[in-house]
Amino acid sequence: MNIGTATINDIPELQRLINKAYRGDASRNGWTSEEGILEGERIGQETLEGDLGPDHTNILKYTDVNGAILGTVYTEFKTPVLYPGMLAVMPGQQARGMGKSIMQEAENLAKKHDCDRIAIPVISSRLELISWHERRGYRMNGESINFDELKGNFGILLIQDIQLIGMEKSLA
Repeated sequence: MNIGTATINDIPELQRLINKAYRGDASRNGWTSEEGILEGERIGQETLEGDLGPDHTNILKYTDVNGAILGTVYTEFKTPVLYPGMLAVMPGQQARGMGKSIMQEAENLAKKHDCDRIAIPVISSRLELISWHERRGYRMNGESINFDELKGNFGILLIQDIQLIGMEKSLA
């Protein structure tokens, strides 16, 4: 197993992984599914291309011995804060420590970029994900935004009155 930085050549595999982890029938085999909350494509090729473009962003990938991508997380550095997102592990491979490992690598990168904390948004109805982050030292920071106010294409909202709530972890 290896954690490295994704490249443009990884986009088709990243897109399949992220969409499987968050949406559709395959996502129901994992605990990170957004089924019942959002539907439609979670991420498209153009968005991934944009995420790999700027110097202050990258996508980490967790690969198996054959080079297949099993996990990923987007990272955006706005020193002194790292903003990760789109943490995804292939359904059927979850609960094996891959998400924890890739988030640890993101934390290591944050320290190398002189970040003193990590801030991550979590959908308010995803209680199991909030708990997962809390077990790793994240705490709610009091920030929130209504999901329907977000700019970007995240899919079709199926339930009303959900928010992205801010969670934060100190690296000091």
